[in-house]
Amino acid sequence: MEANLSNIIEITSIDNEGRGIGHQNDKTIFVDNALINEKVRFKVLKKKKKILFARAEEILKESTQRVSPICSFYGVCGGCSMQHFRGSSQLAYKQRAFEETLQHVGKVRPETILSPIEGPQHSYRHKARFRVKFVKKKNKVLIGFNEKKSHFLTDMNMCAVVPKKISILLEPLQLLFNTLSIKDKIPQIEYASNQERHILVVRILEELSNSDVKNLKLFQETHEVEFWTQTKGYDTIKPLIKTMHTEITYSNIEFGLNFIFQPTSFTQINPFINLVLIRRAMALLQPKEGEIIIDFFSGLGNFTLPIATFSSSVIGVEGDDALVESGRKNAEKNNLSENINFVKVDLFNASQEDIKSLGNADKWLIDPPRDGAFNLINLINSDIQPRRIVYISCNPATLARDANILINEKGYKYSKSGILNMFPHTSHVESIALFELNV
Repeated sequence: MEANLSNIIEITSIDNEGRGIGHQNDKTIFVDNALINEKVRFKVLKKKKKILFARAEEILKESTQRVSPICSFYGVCGGCSMQHFRGSSQLAYKQRAFEETLQHVGKVRPETILSPIEGPQHSYRHKARFRVKFVKKKNKVLIGFNEKKSHFLTDMNMCAVVPKKISILLEPLQLLFNTLSIKDKIPQIEYASNQERHILVVRILEELSNSDVKNLKLFQETHEVEFWTQTKGYDTIKPLIKTMHTEITYSNIEFGLNFIFQPTSFTQINPFINLVLIRRAMALLQPKEGEIIIDFFSGLGNFTLPIATFSSSVIGVEGDDALVESGRKNAEKNNLSENINFVKVDLFNASQEDIKSLGNADKWLIDPPRDGAFNLINLINSDIQPRRIVYISCNPATLARDANILINEKGYKYSKSGILNMFPHTSHVESIALFELNV
Protein backbone atom coordinates (compact mmCIF):
# COMPACT_ATOMS: atom_id res chain seq x y z
CA MET A 1 0.00 0.00 0.00
CA GLU A 2 1.01 3.59 -0.50
CA ALA A 3 2.35 5.56 2.44
CA ASN A 4 -0.30 6.75 4.92
CA LEU A 5 -2.97 4.66 3.18
CA SER A 6 -4.57 1.88 5.22
CA ASN A 7 -6.10 -1.16 3.51
CA ILE A 8 -9.21 -0.86 5.69
CA ILE A 9 -11.98 1.51 4.67
CA GLU A 10 -15.54 2.56 5.54
CA ILE A 11 -17.96 2.48 2.60
CA THR A 12 -20.07 5.64 2.44
CA SER A 13 -21.88 5.33 -0.91
CA ILE A 14 -22.42 3.17 -4.00
CA ASP A 15 -21.60 4.15 -7.59
CA ASN A 16 -23.63 3.43 -10.73
CA GLU A 17 -21.73 0.19 -11.29
CA GLY A 18 -22.70 -1.17 -7.87
CA ARG A 19 -19.26 -0.61 -6.35
CA GLY A 20 -18.78 0.66 -2.84
CA ILE A 21 -17.10 4.06 -2.48
CA GLY A 22 -14.83 5.17 0.35
CA HIS A 23 -12.27 7.92 0.88
CA GLN A 24 -8.83 8.01 2.41
CA ASN A 25 -6.72 11.14 2.57
CA ASP A 26 -7.26 12.75 -0.85
CA LYS A 27 -8.08 9.50 -2.64
CA THR A 28 -11.42 8.03 -3.73
CA ILE A 29 -11.53 4.26 -3.63
CA PHE A 30 -14.05 2.19 -5.61
CA VAL A 31 -14.43 -1.24 -4.02
CA ASP A 32 -16.07 -4.30 -5.62
CA ASN A 33 -18.10 -6.52 -3.28
CA ALA A 34 -18.72 -3.76 -0.72
CA LEU A 35 -21.96 -2.18 0.52
CA ILE A 36 -22.85 1.11 2.22
CA ASN A 37 -21.91 1.27 5.94
CA GLU A 38 -19.58 -1.70 5.68
CA LYS A 39 -15.99 -1.71 6.90
CA VAL A 40 -13.83 -3.80 4.58
CA ARG A 41 -10.25 -4.87 4.10
CA PHE A 42 -9.45 -4.28 0.45
CA LYS A 43 -6.87 -5.05 -2.20
CA VAL A 44 -5.98 -2.43 -4.81
CA LEU A 45 -6.42 -3.66 -8.38
CA LYS A 46 -5.78 -0.48 -10.38
CA LYS A 47 -4.62 3.09 -9.78
CA LYS A 48 -5.50 6.34 -11.57
CA LYS A 49 -4.00 9.44 -9.97
CA LYS A 50 -6.31 10.11 -7.01
CA ILE A 51 -8.66 7.21 -7.81
CA LEU A 52 -8.10 3.61 -6.79
CA PHE A 53 -10.05 0.55 -7.88
CA ALA A 54 -10.12 -2.29 -5.40
CA ARG A 55 -11.84 -5.47 -4.26
CA ALA A 56 -13.06 -6.24 -0.75
CA GLU A 57 -11.01 -9.17 0.54
CA GLU A 58 -12.61 -9.32 4.01
CA ILE A 59 -15.81 -7.83 5.42
CA LEU A 60 -14.99 -6.51 8.90
CA LYS A 61 -18.41 -4.91 9.54
CA GLU A 62 -21.25 -6.37 7.49
CA SER A 63 -24.29 -4.56 6.13
CA THR A 64 -27.75 -5.94 6.90
CA GLN A 65 -28.35 -5.78 3.13
CA ARG A 66 -25.61 -8.31 2.38
CA VAL A 67 -26.65 -11.81 1.29
CA SER A 68 -24.77 -14.91 0.18
CA PRO A 69 -24.27 -14.97 -3.62
CA ILE A 70 -26.45 -17.41 -5.54
CA CYS A 71 -23.45 -18.55 -7.60
CA SER A 72 -20.24 -20.13 -6.27
CA PHE A 73 -18.22 -18.32 -8.96
CA TYR A 74 -19.44 -14.85 -8.03
CA GLY A 75 -16.55 -12.45 -7.53
CA VAL A 76 -14.40 -14.27 -10.07
CA CYS A 77 -16.80 -14.37 -13.03
CA GLY A 78 -17.47 -10.95 -14.53
CA GLY A 79 -21.04 -11.73 -15.58
CA CYS A 80 -22.67 -10.41 -12.38
CA SER A 81 -21.73 -7.54 -10.07
CA MET A 82 -24.49 -7.37 -7.45
CA GLN A 83 -25.17 -10.86 -6.11
CA HIS A 84 -24.05 -9.71 -2.66
CA PHE A 85 -26.98 -7.23 -2.61
CA ARG A 86 -30.32 -8.33 -1.17
CA GLY A 87 -32.91 -8.35 -3.99
CA SER A 88 -34.84 -5.40 -2.54
CA SER A 89 -31.58 -3.48 -2.17
CA GLN A 90 -30.69 -4.07 -5.83
CA LEU A 91 -34.02 -2.58 -6.83
CA ALA A 92 -33.62 0.40 -4.50
CA TYR A 93 -30.07 1.01 -5.76
CA LYS A 94 -31.23 0.94 -9.40
CA GLN A 95 -34.13 3.27 -8.64
CA ARG A 96 -31.79 5.77 -7.00
CA ALA A 97 -29.21 5.47 -9.79
CA PHE A 98 -31.96 6.01 -12.38
CA GLU A 99 -33.36 9.14 -10.71
CA GLU A 100 -29.89 10.59 -10.07
CA THR A 101 -28.91 10.07 -13.72
CA LEU A 102 -32.06 11.83 -14.92
CA GLN A 103 -31.28 14.76 -12.63
CA HIS A 104 -27.52 15.03 -13.19
CA VAL A 105 -27.39 14.28 -16.93
CA GLY A 106 -30.69 15.67 -18.19
CA LYS A 107 -31.80 17.99 -15.37
CA VAL A 108 -35.22 16.31 -15.67
CA ARG A 109 -37.66 14.51 -13.43
CA PRO A 110 -40.95 12.78 -14.33
CA GLU A 111 -44.17 14.05 -12.78
CA THR A 112 -44.94 10.51 -11.60
CA ILE A 113 -42.46 7.78 -10.66
CA LEU A 114 -43.94 4.38 -11.51
CA SER A 115 -43.44 1.48 -9.11
CA PRO A 116 -40.43 -0.63 -10.12
CA ILE A 117 -40.99 -4.03 -11.69
CA GLU A 118 -39.03 -7.11 -10.70
CA GLY A 119 -39.16 -10.82 -11.48
CA PRO A 120 -37.12 -14.00 -10.91
CA GLN A 121 -33.67 -13.49 -9.39
CA HIS A 122 -32.18 -16.62 -10.94
CA SER A 123 -32.56 -18.73 -14.12
CA TYR A 124 -33.97 -15.69 -15.90
CA ARG A 125 -31.46 -15.38 -18.73
CA HIS A 126 -32.75 -17.11 -21.87
CA LYS A 127 -30.09 -15.65 -24.16
CA ALA A 128 -26.37 -15.68 -23.48
CA ARG A 129 -23.08 -15.71 -25.35
CA PHE A 130 -20.55 -18.08 -23.76
CA ARG A 131 -16.89 -17.88 -24.61
CA VAL A 132 -15.16 -21.18 -25.38
CA LYS A 133 -11.43 -21.75 -25.04
CA PHE A 134 -9.19 -24.81 -25.06
CA VAL A 135 -6.50 -24.30 -22.41
CA LYS A 136 -3.56 -26.42 -23.48
CA LYS A 137 -1.78 -26.32 -20.09
CA LYS A 138 -4.88 -27.73 -18.38
CA ASN A 139 -5.83 -29.95 -21.35
CA LYS A 140 -9.33 -28.65 -20.75
CA VAL A 141 -12.02 -26.73 -22.63
CA LEU A 142 -13.50 -23.84 -20.64
CA ILE A 143 -17.02 -22.56 -21.36
CA GLY A 144 -18.36 -19.47 -19.61
CA PHE A 145 -17.80 -15.74 -19.15
CA ASN A 146 -14.65 -13.67 -18.70
CA GLU A 147 -13.23 -13.18 -15.25
CA LYS A 148 -13.98 -9.79 -13.73
CA LYS A 149 -11.77 -7.07 -15.29
CA SER A 150 -9.82 -9.69 -17.22
CA HIS A 151 -9.56 -11.34 -20.62
CA PHE A 152 -9.12 -14.71 -18.93
CA LEU A 153 -12.04 -17.11 -19.09
CA THR A 154 -13.60 -18.18 -15.78
CA ASP A 155 -13.15 -21.87 -14.99
CA MET A 156 -16.80 -22.47 -14.06
CA ASN A 157 -19.15 -25.45 -13.99
CA MET A 158 -22.46 -23.66 -13.32
CA CYS A 159 -24.22 -20.33 -13.85
CA ALA A 160 -27.14 -19.34 -11.65
CA VAL A 161 -28.69 -16.77 -14.00
CA VAL A 162 -29.23 -19.08 -16.99
CA PRO A 163 -31.90 -21.82 -16.85
CA LYS A 164 -30.91 -24.69 -14.59
CA LYS A 165 -30.99 -27.07 -17.56
CA ILE A 166 -28.11 -25.16 -19.16
CA SER A 167 -26.29 -24.43 -15.89
CA ILE A 168 -25.89 -28.11 -15.05
CA LEU A 169 -24.71 -28.85 -18.60
CA LEU A 170 -21.71 -26.50 -18.53
CA GLU A 171 -19.35 -29.15 -17.17
CA PRO A 172 -20.66 -31.95 -19.44
CA LEU A 173 -20.33 -29.57 -22.39
CA GLN A 174 -16.72 -28.87 -21.45
CA LEU A 175 -15.99 -32.59 -21.36
CA LEU A 176 -17.78 -33.10 -24.68
CA PHE A 177 -15.92 -30.29 -26.44
CA ASN A 178 -12.62 -31.65 -25.14
CA THR A 179 -13.25 -34.77 -27.27
CA LEU A 180 -13.73 -32.82 -30.50
CA SER A 181 -11.07 -32.76 -33.19
CA ILE A 182 -11.47 -28.97 -33.51
CA LYS A 183 -11.62 -28.21 -29.78
CA ASP A 184 -9.14 -25.34 -30.25
CA LYS A 185 -11.17 -23.89 -33.15
CA ILE A 186 -14.39 -23.08 -31.29
CA PRO A 187 -14.46 -19.49 -29.92
CA GLN A 188 -18.06 -19.21 -28.66
CA ILE A 189 -21.50 -20.69 -28.09
CA GLU A 190 -24.59 -18.52 -28.45
CA TYR A 191 -27.45 -19.82 -26.31
CA ALA A 192 -31.10 -19.04 -27.08
CA SER A 193 -34.30 -20.49 -25.66
CA ASN A 194 -38.05 -20.03 -25.95
CA GLN A 195 -38.45 -21.87 -22.60
CA GLU A 196 -39.17 -25.09 -24.49
CA ARG A 197 -36.32 -25.48 -26.97
CA HIS A 198 -32.74 -24.90 -25.83
CA ILE A 199 -30.49 -24.05 -28.77
CA LEU A 200 -26.69 -23.84 -28.67
CA VAL A 201 -25.18 -22.18 -31.75
CA VAL A 202 -21.56 -23.33 -31.90
CA ARG A 203 -19.16 -21.04 -33.77
CA ILE A 204 -16.69 -23.29 -35.60
CA LEU A 205 -13.56 -22.13 -37.45
CA GLU A 206 -12.93 -25.54 -39.07
CA GLU A 207 -15.20 -28.34 -40.26
CA LEU A 208 -16.41 -30.93 -37.76
CA SER A 209 -15.25 -34.50 -38.33
CA ASN A 210 -17.72 -37.37 -38.66
CA SER A 211 -16.76 -38.45 -35.16
CA ASP A 212 -17.40 -34.91 -33.84
CA VAL A 213 -20.87 -34.87 -35.39
CA LYS A 214 -21.64 -38.29 -33.91
CA ASN A 215 -20.63 -37.14 -30.40
CA LEU A 216 -22.63 -33.92 -30.66
CA LYS A 217 -25.72 -35.79 -31.88
CA LEU A 218 -25.50 -38.26 -29.00
CA PHE A 219 -25.16 -35.41 -26.48
CA GLN A 220 -28.14 -33.48 -27.81
CA GLU A 221 -30.32 -36.60 -27.82
CA THR A 222 -29.31 -37.46 -24.26
CA HIS A 223 -29.72 -33.95 -22.82
CA GLU A 224 -32.55 -32.64 -25.05
CA VAL A 225 -30.74 -29.61 -26.39
CA GLU A 226 -30.16 -28.58 -30.01
CA PHE A 227 -26.75 -27.93 -31.54
CA TRP A 228 -26.63 -25.52 -34.46
CA THR A 229 -23.39 -24.47 -36.18
CA GLN A 230 -22.07 -21.18 -37.53
CA THR A 231 -19.03 -21.09 -39.81
CA LYS A 232 -19.01 -17.41 -40.85
CA GLY A 233 -21.80 -14.82 -40.90
CA TYR A 234 -25.35 -15.22 -39.59
CA ASP A 235 -26.43 -16.63 -42.95
CA THR A 236 -24.29 -19.73 -42.27
CA ILE A 237 -26.20 -20.71 -39.10
CA LYS A 238 -27.93 -24.08 -39.45
CA PRO A 239 -29.01 -27.03 -37.28
CA LEU A 240 -26.55 -29.86 -36.81
CA ILE A 241 -29.21 -32.28 -38.08
CA LYS A 242 -30.83 -31.16 -41.34
CA THR A 243 -34.22 -32.58 -40.39
CA MET A 244 -34.47 -30.42 -37.24
CA HIS A 245 -37.26 -27.83 -37.23
CA THR A 246 -35.69 -24.48 -38.13
CA GLU A 247 -38.66 -22.26 -37.20
CA ILE A 248 -38.35 -21.14 -33.56
CA THR A 249 -41.14 -19.19 -31.90
CA TYR A 250 -41.82 -17.56 -28.56
CA SER A 251 -45.31 -16.72 -27.35
CA ASN A 252 -47.06 -13.79 -25.75
CA ILE A 253 -50.09 -15.55 -24.27
CA GLU A 254 -51.66 -12.32 -22.98
CA PHE A 255 -52.02 -10.94 -26.52
CA GLY A 256 -52.36 -14.32 -28.25
CA LEU A 257 -49.22 -13.81 -30.35
CA ASN A 258 -46.41 -16.04 -31.60
CA PHE A 259 -43.09 -14.60 -32.77
CA ILE A 260 -40.67 -16.33 -35.12
CA PHE A 261 -37.03 -15.63 -34.30
CA GLN A 262 -33.55 -16.90 -35.06
CA PRO A 263 -31.19 -18.05 -32.26
CA THR A 264 -28.92 -15.06 -32.90
CA SER A 265 -31.74 -12.51 -33.39
CA PHE A 266 -32.16 -9.75 -30.84
CA THR A 267 -34.84 -10.75 -28.33
CA GLN A 268 -35.19 -9.74 -24.70
CA ILE A 269 -33.09 -12.11 -22.60
CA ASN A 270 -35.59 -12.04 -19.73
CA PRO A 271 -38.94 -13.34 -21.07
CA PHE A 272 -40.68 -12.87 -17.71
CA ILE A 273 -39.97 -9.14 -17.47
CA ASN A 274 -40.54 -8.70 -21.22
CA LEU A 275 -44.20 -9.73 -20.83
CA VAL A 276 -44.71 -7.17 -18.05
CA LEU A 277 -42.83 -4.52 -20.04
CA ILE A 278 -45.16 -5.00 -23.02
CA ARG A 279 -48.20 -4.77 -20.74
CA ARG A 280 -46.94 -1.52 -19.19
CA ALA A 281 -46.01 -0.09 -22.60
CA MET A 282 -49.55 -0.71 -23.88
CA ALA A 283 -51.04 0.88 -20.73
CA LEU A 284 -48.95 4.03 -21.28
CA LEU A 285 -49.35 4.17 -25.07
CA GLN A 286 -53.12 3.56 -24.95
CA PRO A 287 -53.45 2.45 -28.60
CA LYS A 288 -56.92 2.91 -30.06
CA GLU A 289 -58.73 1.89 -33.20
CA GLY A 290 -58.14 4.30 -36.07
CA GLU A 291 -54.87 5.74 -34.69
CA ILE A 292 -51.60 5.69 -36.60
CA ILE A 293 -48.76 4.59 -34.34
CA ILE A 294 -45.09 4.26 -35.25
CA ASP A 295 -42.87 1.73 -33.46
CA PHE A 296 -39.28 2.91 -33.93
CA PHE A 297 -36.47 0.34 -33.56
CA SER A 298 -39.21 -2.28 -33.94
CA GLY A 299 -36.99 -5.37 -34.21
CA LEU A 300 -39.02 -8.45 -35.04
CA GLY A 301 -42.23 -6.84 -33.74
CA ASN A 302 -42.08 -7.39 -29.98
CA PHE A 303 -44.18 -4.23 -29.42
CA THR A 304 -45.50 -3.69 -32.95
CA LEU A 305 -47.76 -6.73 -32.94
CA PRO A 306 -49.34 -6.10 -29.51
CA ILE A 307 -50.14 -2.52 -30.61
CA ALA A 308 -51.86 -3.87 -33.74
CA THR A 309 -54.18 -6.08 -31.65
CA PHE A 310 -55.94 -2.86 -30.59
CA SER A 311 -56.91 -2.31 -34.26
CA SER A 312 -54.46 0.56 -34.57
CA SER A 313 -52.51 1.06 -37.79
CA VAL A 314 -48.87 0.44 -36.92
CA ILE A 315 -45.66 1.17 -38.79
CA GLY A 316 -42.63 -0.78 -37.56
CA VAL A 317 -39.38 1.00 -38.42
CA GLU A 318 -36.04 -0.78 -38.30
CA GLY A 319 -32.64 -0.27 -39.91
CA ASP A 320 -31.81 -3.93 -40.50
CA ASP A 321 -33.15 -5.81 -43.55
CA ALA A 322 -33.32 -9.15 -41.73
CA LEU A 323 -35.32 -7.68 -38.85
CA VAL A 324 -37.72 -5.91 -41.24
CA GLU A 325 -38.33 -9.23 -42.98
CA SER A 326 -38.78 -10.99 -39.61
CA GLY A 327 -41.33 -8.38 -38.60
CA ARG A 328 -43.28 -8.91 -41.81
CA LYS A 329 -43.29 -12.68 -41.31
CA ASN A 330 -44.52 -12.28 -37.74
CA ALA A 331 -47.33 -9.94 -38.83
CA GLU A 332 -48.37 -12.46 -41.45
CA LYS A 333 -48.13 -15.41 -39.04
CA ASN A 334 -50.46 -13.62 -36.61
CA ASN A 335 -52.90 -12.42 -39.29
CA LEU A 336 -52.06 -8.77 -38.61
CA SER A 337 -50.59 -7.78 -41.98
CA GLU A 338 -53.53 -5.48 -42.72
CA ASN A 339 -52.75 -3.41 -39.61
CA ILE A 340 -48.95 -3.39 -39.84
CA ASN A 341 -46.36 -2.11 -42.31
CA PHE A 342 -42.68 -2.77 -41.60
CA VAL A 343 -40.21 -0.45 -43.34
CA LYS A 344 -36.45 0.04 -43.35
CA VAL A 345 -35.04 3.39 -42.24
CA ASP A 346 -31.59 4.10 -40.75
CA LEU A 347 -32.87 5.98 -37.70
CA PHE A 348 -29.41 7.21 -36.71
CA ASN A 349 -29.09 9.11 -40.01
CA ALA A 350 -32.75 9.67 -40.94
CA SER A 351 -33.93 13.06 -42.21
CA GLN A 352 -37.19 14.86 -41.50
CA GLU A 353 -38.36 13.85 -44.98
CA ASP A 354 -37.73 10.19 -44.09
CA ILE A 355 -39.94 10.49 -41.00
CA LYS A 356 -42.62 12.62 -42.71
CA SER A 357 -42.91 9.99 -45.44
CA LEU A 358 -44.09 7.48 -42.82
CA GLY A 359 -47.27 9.51 -42.28
CA ASN A 360 -48.69 11.77 -39.60
CA ALA A 361 -48.58 9.53 -36.51
CA ASP A 362 -50.71 10.06 -33.42
CA LYS A 363 -48.25 8.25 -31.14
CA TRP A 364 -44.73 6.87 -31.11
CA LEU A 365 -43.11 3.98 -29.29
CA ILE A 366 -39.31 4.18 -29.23
CA ASP A 367 -37.09 1.27 -28.12
CA PRO A 368 -33.53 2.26 -29.12
CA PRO A 369 -30.19 0.60 -28.32
CA ARG A 370 -27.88 2.09 -25.68
CA ASP A 371 -27.02 5.08 -27.89
CA GLY A 372 -30.60 6.31 -27.50
CA ALA A 373 -32.72 8.17 -30.07
CA PHE A 374 -30.90 11.53 -30.29
CA ASN A 375 -31.26 11.96 -34.06
CA LEU A 376 -34.91 10.89 -34.10
CA ILE A 377 -35.88 13.16 -31.19
CA ASN A 378 -34.22 16.13 -32.87
CA LEU A 379 -36.32 15.63 -36.02
CA ILE A 380 -39.55 16.48 -34.17
CA ASN A 381 -41.07 19.76 -35.39
CA SER A 382 -44.51 21.24 -36.08
CA ASP A 383 -45.00 18.75 -38.94
CA ILE A 384 -43.68 15.74 -37.00
CA GLN A 385 -45.30 15.92 -33.60
CA PRO A 386 -46.91 12.83 -32.02
CA ARG A 387 -49.22 13.56 -29.10
CA ARG A 388 -47.74 10.79 -26.99
CA ILE A 389 -44.31 9.09 -26.90
CA VAL A 390 -43.50 5.94 -24.96
CA TYR A 391 -39.72 5.59 -24.68
CA ILE A 392 -38.15 2.30 -23.56
CA SER A 393 -34.54 2.69 -22.53
CA CYS A 394 -31.62 0.43 -21.65
CA ASN A 395 -29.37 3.39 -20.77
CA PRO A 396 -30.55 6.06 -18.27
CA ALA A 397 -27.92 8.53 -19.49
CA THR A 398 -29.19 8.64 -23.09
CA LEU A 399 -32.80 8.68 -21.88
CA ALA A 400 -31.95 11.70 -19.69
CA ARG A 401 -30.29 13.46 -22.63
CA ASP A 402 -33.24 12.81 -24.96
CA ALA A 403 -35.78 13.72 -22.26
CA ASN A 404 -34.10 17.10 -21.84
CA ILE A 405 -34.57 17.80 -25.56
CA LEU A 406 -38.19 16.66 -25.54
CA ILE A 407 -39.04 18.84 -22.54
CA ASN A 408 -37.00 21.99 -23.21
CA GLU A 409 -36.99 22.12 -27.01
CA LYS A 410 -39.87 20.03 -28.36
CA GLY A 411 -42.78 21.00 -26.12
CA TYR A 412 -43.39 17.77 -24.19
CA LYS A 413 -43.97 17.09 -20.53
CA TYR A 414 -42.30 14.14 -18.81
CA SER A 415 -45.42 12.48 -17.42
CA LYS A 416 -44.31 9.11 -16.05
CA SER A 417 -41.28 6.90 -15.74
CA GLY A 418 -40.17 3.74 -13.96
CA ILE A 419 -37.56 1.00 -13.95
CA LEU A 420 -37.70 -2.73 -14.63
CA ASN A 421 -35.14 -5.16 -13.24
CA MET A 422 -34.54 -6.85 -16.58
CA PHE A 423 -31.02 -7.95 -15.56
CA PRO A 424 -30.93 -8.94 -11.85
CA HIS A 425 -27.48 -9.02 -10.18
CA THR A 426 -26.04 -6.53 -12.70
CA SER A 427 -25.93 -2.73 -12.63
CA HIS A 428 -27.92 -2.56 -15.89
CA VAL A 429 -31.03 -0.36 -15.61
CA GLU A 430 -33.97 -0.82 -17.99
CA SER A 431 -36.74 1.79 -17.88
CA ILE A 432 -39.90 3.04 -19.56
CA ALA A 433 -41.06 6.65 -19.88
CA LEU A 434 -44.13 8.54 -21.09
CA PHE A 435 -43.91 11.97 -22.75
CA GLU A 436 -47.05 13.92 -23.63
CA LEU A 437 -47.31 16.97 -25.86
CA ASN A 438 -48.15 20.14 -23.96
CA VAL A 439 -51.38 21.60 -25.32
